[in-house]
Amino acid sequence: MKFAKGVVKYRAAILITAFVLLIPALYLMVHTRVNYDMLTYLPSDMDTVIGQDELKKEFGKGAFSFVIVEGMSTEDVVQLKEKFQEVEHVDTVLWYDSILDPSIPMELLPDRLYDAFNKDDSTMMAVFFDTGTSEDETLNAVTKIRSIANENCFLSGMSAMIVDLRDLCEKEEPVYVILAVILALVVMIIFLDNWVIPFIFLISIGMMIVLNLGTNFMLGQISYITKALSAVLQLAVTMDYSIFLWHCYGDMKKSFPDRKEAMAHAIKETLTSVVGSSVTTIAGFIALCSMSFTLGADIGIVMAKGVVLGVLGSVTILPSLILVLDRMLQRTSHKPLIPDMHRLAGGIVKVFPVFLIIFVLLIPPALYGYTKTNDEVYYDLAQCLPEDINFVISNRKLQDDYHIASTLMILTDADMTEADARSMSKELETVDGVKYVIGLESLLGDDIPEEILPDRLVDTLKSENLELMILNSEYYAGSEEENQQIDVLTRIVKSYDEKGMVIGEAPCMKDMIEITGHDFTVVNIISLIAIFLIIFLVERSLVLPLILIAVIELGIFINLGLPHYLGQTLPFIAPICISTIQLGATVDYAILMTTIYKNKRIAGMAKKEAVKDAAALSIPSIIVSGLGLFAATFGVALYSKIDIIDSICMLLSRGAIISILMVVFLLPPMLLLFDRPICWTTLGMHGICKKEKEKR
Repeated sequence: MKFAKGVVKYRAAILITAFVLLIPALYLMVHTRVNYDMLTYLPSDMDTVIGQDELKKEFGKGAFSFVIVEGMSTEDVVQLKEKFQEVEHVDTVLWYDSILDPSIPMELLPDRLYDAFNKDDSTMMAVFFDTGTSEDETLNAVTKIRSIANENCFLSGMSAMIVDLRDLCEKEEPVYVILAVILALVVMIIFLDNWVIPFIFLISIGMMIVLNLGTNFMLGQISYITKALSAVLQLAVTMDYSIFLWHCYGDMKKSFPDRKEAMAHAIKETLTSVVGSSVTTIAGFIALCSMSFTLGADIGIVMAKGVVLGVLGSVTILPSLILVLDRMLQRTSHKPLIPDMHRLAGGIVKVFPVFLIIFVLLIPPALYGYTKTNDEVYYDLAQCLPEDINFVISNRKLQDDYHIASTLMILTDADMTEADARSMSKELETVDGVKYVIGLESLLGDDIPEEILPDRLVDTLKSENLELMILNSEYYAGSEEENQQIDVLTRIVKSYDEKGMVIGEAPCMKDMIEITGHDFTVVNIISLIAIFLIIFLVERSLVLPLILIAVIELGIFINLGLPHYLGQTLPFIAPICISTIQLGATVDYAILMTTIYKNKRIAGMAKKEAVKDAAALSIPSIIVSGLGLFAATFGVALYSKIDIIDSICMLLSRGAIISILMVVFLLPPMLLLFDRPICWTTLGMHGICKKEKEKR
């Protein structure tokens, strides 16, 4: 109570401090680096990551791209190549004229190598950068190359994808926030009892969002997924806390005529209730931090921090704003539009066996769809972009004209004999889907010595300790065919050099597939255990946590099972995020209803009446809360052209509606069915069943 009275007393100072803090927060928010490369979240001890570091250390090369040029003469292509070479952080531009010294007749170049770089009226060159795939210098170099090239030039590669993804995100992200705010406002205006309070909620929540985004600077960088979703999710998830304080303040004014005293009691009550409910949401986000694929920690830390700030804002900034604007709020009240729910609750209780049967019937198709959806996710990051974007067009042209879907790099010991290197190269080219291998020994065949090759080319492919081969594959990164091909390639390379490595985007994606599959299981188990323990401590019951989690988990299975039946394929990160976020964010609905039911039963009410009252009293809050989450994410899902953002937001919006339906229609029947085990295993309820038995 001391804290609550302090907030009321120093409300002006709190608001001034909060507004002042927005200035550095905005500055830090703008200057927080955003990472658009998900492959950087792989564990640093993996061979593919180590290999990328070795490539940069030994050869001074990080990123790699192909440039396709159409309709240009050889002389113009040579000039274009020289311009590319002059771009800062471009290390090497490799074209077929790079393979022979200018004094050597070009006719000596084998047809297969000429064909590898030329097709009809187009030609292809490889560009190596001296900086990493997602480093700012590389992205700037890609942008520069595009500005030099004309409209008949097409630039592919991971860095080109990141540039297009960054530009699209920067264009769309402000719209995400606008859509979330507008739709959340609509829900609050319809279902709350005041025309102005929704705007005050948004001011309070918005300030906490800015503070959260500003403190991300301390993390060094955040992923583009985190940046795109954090504001929307924080608005959706923490809106409940503001609504709770407002309703509590209204109730307290009936008992305490002095508005300051009423607000102090409202703050105290809100702290008690909101801290308990927010812990489940925080637990869901913190569970993501257990992923070895550290994108989970990126999202989890930012969102957990956002929930904590949301709670803090709901008991400091919001009550201060309400007290300052109290007179205006009194003039803008109206009757809430949500009808009394006792009739609906009574109907649910009356026919509860029907809903239990529905519950049982839903389990098999939900589980089947859920399993299939998880098996059908995609990992190819290019699939998250729209078809008409520059990178996708370039990649399609690379595939159609040159039959190159992915490029791998092979690192071996520089001391490997020429005979072994040539033998390994030939063996690699026999693997299904391998287009060709470019290395020193494979370039000119058996009869032409390495000495005639230009020094610059030799330096490109061989360092003091390592030799580099470039392998082009007809299979897409992340596909099952490509992953099987990588296994075969790795076995061949290891047979010649135990320390040899197959690296590049495709091997990184293969590693990502393997570790995220494990992560999905680990995150689910940790989130379930954490939320079980939290509900156990809140409700002091052994059975209630099982019931609540079962109801919400069925909703998650239905939500994640629908894509299979709808013929949709999800990005790999979506099911991992949804399984924890939906559980953590919507189990509060079930906790609210269950707490009321438990209190009614302890007070001596019969089980049917207790369940009926609990449902009637909690349904309005559940509807407003769930529709708030739905509104904040649904508009973003419809608008976004980035499939990862679209998929996560669509799953969250649909999950909110499904969770509402699960809690409203399935939780009351479950409470009725398991009333006796609940009473026997819940602290403070032991004697209820015994007393009822004695009365009978």
